[in-house]
Amino acid sequence: MGKNKVVVGCQWGDEGKGKIVDLLAADADIIARFQGGANAGHTIVVGDRKYVLHLIPSGIIHPGKLCVVGNGVVLDPFGFKEELELLDREGIDYRGRLFVSPATNMVLPYHKLIDAVDEQARGTGCLGTTQRGIGPAYIDKVARHGIRVVDLFAPDRLKKRLEYQAVIKAKYLDGSTDKRADLKRTYEELIKLADMFKPMVVDVSYQLHTAHRQGKTILFEGAQGTLLDVDLGTYPFATSSNTTTGGVLTGLGVGPRMIDEVVGVVKAYTTRVGTGPFPTELIDDTGDHLRKLGDEFGATTGRPRRCGWLDLVALRHTFRINGVDSMAVTKLDVLDESEEIKVCTHYELKGQKLTQVPLDLAELNHVKPVYESLAGWKSDTTGITKFADLPPKAREYLNFIANDLDVSICVVSTGAKREETILV
Repeated sequence: MGKNKVVVGCQWGDEGKGKIVDLLAADADIIARFQGGANAGHTIVVGDRKYVLHLIPSGIIHPGKLCVVGNGVVLDPFGFKEELELLDREGIDYRGRLFVSPATNMVLPYHKLIDAVDEQARGTGCLGTTQRGIGPAYIDKVARHGIRVVDLFAPDRLKKRLEYQAVIKAKYLDGSTDKRADLKRTYEELIKLADMFKPMVVDVSYQLHTAHRQGKTILFEGAQGTLLDVDLGTYPFATSSNTTTGGVLTGLGVGPRMIDEVVGVVKAYTTRVGTGPFPTELIDDTGDHLRKLGDEFGATTGRPRRCGWLDLVALRHTFRINGVDSMAVTKLDVLDESEEIKVCTHYELKGQKLTQVPLDLAELNHVKPVYESLAGWKSDTTGITKFADLPPKAREYLNFIANDLDVSICVVSTGAKREETILV
């Protein structure tokens, strides 16, 4: 690879970042996760084996690669343990090559309880969260009373911090019969995990800095997508972290000069899970058809994803924010049966033409997408590994996107498996 690369999702998540990270990890020395939690699932298919990882970097599937979890992640320690057990069952040795920052805040059972209670209280205005406790954990982090991985090794401090949670979260915990409200139980279960975590906890920032000075190559991996960024996404229908390139710096404690290239991952059409604006959504047979062919159901929740045509207006926004240098296009094969493929080139809002997203992202609920229609290729692209072997109409579609966004294409995915890929 020769460069440190960031892999970012440029839509509402589910773009196929797991596969792209898995591909690029082959030429990297270290794969570093910089934000998010177990509310996202990265799916990797190698041969007949399918792996779904939520917290452990996707590069762990490659023997010998170092993988790190940065302080920008909110880590469910019990979910992390389950993933380690999955790796053991699959015969994947992670010992001595998987590390976690001591500053990583933890998602604990009461966070999931709070997430569920708050989401229910919002009623029709719910955010559509995964109820994995991500938002409440980030709230605790910013409010400066979160519990971090390093606290596992200081039992007295851990106990006091949990006792404080009982005070500040009394309205959620007092009188609750939900086992997630039992802080004494949580304490006892956490203490049991300390020995498991101890050999994995290192100063991730220093580790990456040292590796970089030694000429090692680092692949930075995020979760969710840019349009879910808490600052620059479709707020409040967003996640609780910075999913963009900027999140790499704060989520791992590295400097900007350690980033050489940004790879933006784009699904050949658009999907979204949960509520929030989605200008190109197809609430019709075409949308259902894309969902079926693309197996568009959440790897974390199993929820059906909303489907629609590609939105270039949204992509211009996300490519600019991330400073995307090259683009990986996934699930091209899902469009193989389409007679006609539409691409949103601009919006109309109150009689005005918009080529960029509106300043008030809430107005995305009211824009009218304007499409350019392209002819489908009506040919099976599954498993094609050379760009020149794609049907001419498929190449035209990809070039149309790349020309509009003014970036090169580095990867085209033509199937779920690792080998079903075009490296351009």
